[in-house]
Amino acid sequence: MLRAHMSSRWTTSALGKAVHEMAGGLPRTYWVLWVGTLVNRLGSFVVPFLALYLTRERGFSVEQAGLTVSLYGVGAVIASPLGGMLADRVGRRLTLAGGLWLGSVGMLLLGFAREPSSIALAAFCLGILGELYRPAVSAAVADVVTPEDRQRAFGLLYWVINVGFAVALPLAGLMVRFGYVTLFVADAITTFTYGCCIWFLLPETRPARTAAEDAQAPGALRSLLTPFLDPSFVAFALPILGVAIIFHQSQVSLPLDLSARGLSEAQFGAVLSVNGLLIVALQPLSHRALKHLRRAHSLALAAALTGLGFGLHALTGNVALAALAVAIWTLGEMAQAPVAPSVVADLAPTRLRGSYQGAYHMLWGLASSAAPALGGRVLGRAGTSALWLGCLVLGLVCAAWQLVIAPARRRRLDAQRAVGAQLSPLLD
Repeated sequence: MLRAHMSSRWTTSALGKAVHEMAGGLPRTYWVLWVGTLVNRLGSFVVPFLALYLTRERGFSVEQAGLTVSLYGVGAVIASPLGGMLADRVGRRLTLAGGLWLGSVGMLLLGFAREPSSIALAAFCLGILGELYRPAVSAAVADVVTPEDRQRAFGLLYWVINVGFAVALPLAGLMVRFGYVTLFVADAITTFTYGCCIWFLLPETRPARTAAEDAQAPGALRSLLTPFLDPSFVAFALPILGVAIIFHQSQVSLPLDLSARGLSEAQFGAVLSVNGLLIVALQPLSHRALKHLRRAHSLALAAALTGLGFGLHALTGNVALAALAVAIWTLGEMAQAPVAPSVVADLAPTRLRGSYQGAYHMLWGLASSAAPALGGRVLGRAGTSALWLGCLVLGLVCAAWQLVIAPARRRRLDAQRAVGAQLSPLLD
């Protein structure tokens, strides 16, 4: 009896220590963002099912669906640097709440559009309005979390996004029985609710600046361009863009390919939910492994696993094989998601955190714009094998690139640390 009691106390102590290591020491403001993100992601129904909605409900061809979803990505390309610049100039709180409220309106516009031209315009507007807030979230995390905890904080934020994703996808597969409009309305409600959480609970986190610093602050255009004139950021951004193009094949090409192989909406939802479920189970544990790796090695591993996972879709003929491929590229996603924004936070000057995070999110907007059209074209003209094997090759190239550029970035960050810059202690 005493032994059992001692064992129980040891187990409880070990669990408490593990939870504290995973989530302890992060400020209240961070948790406001974390909880609001969960609320929003629990209702993220539309984008994963948008290609199926367009082809099955609106009668679009594969090419038309790909181009329409690409317009959403074009909007996101505009939104990311714009949102980052606004976060630096008008503040994180206003950019976050305003972007979320506008995004909910954009979601309803798309859901109730009927003509092809109206749907295309609404998809473009939703890309701008719905993605405006994202750079401000990352900038706010960098503002309130200490450099040594940023990678862990970004990892936990990424984790909760996928907690919502794991619930939302199968739920959306069931809700679609009541009509696709239901998905748009529910998504709009949760997005609006997130905006309310931000407005009422989040203080402004933008670092205070003196009048002299405000006078010396770069103009709007220069703020937008500065990250792309930074050689270290550009070298980091290119392989991230390549991986993002691979990853965004999950939005259009993958559901269309699996649908052509006979999978239903519910089966597709179940296959893709492996992504969220695996992250929910393993992401809290990944911090222990990633903190012992150089960040360049984590990013290279991420690129290789992403390419391999999508490459395996060339072989997927049933639900089990498709789920295995999703599991592999999910491991790549898990290796990159917490590391990449922490690198961006280190590369960014304090007054331009929003702009640098906006530039980083812009890469994902570019990918979401280019990938559906590119993937749909390759899938329609060259077939399944060409698309997925091309993803494999691109992933391996991006992995090698990350290893090649690492020494130059390491020298830059070491030089910044030498003059007292507050950067992550993790090695590049």
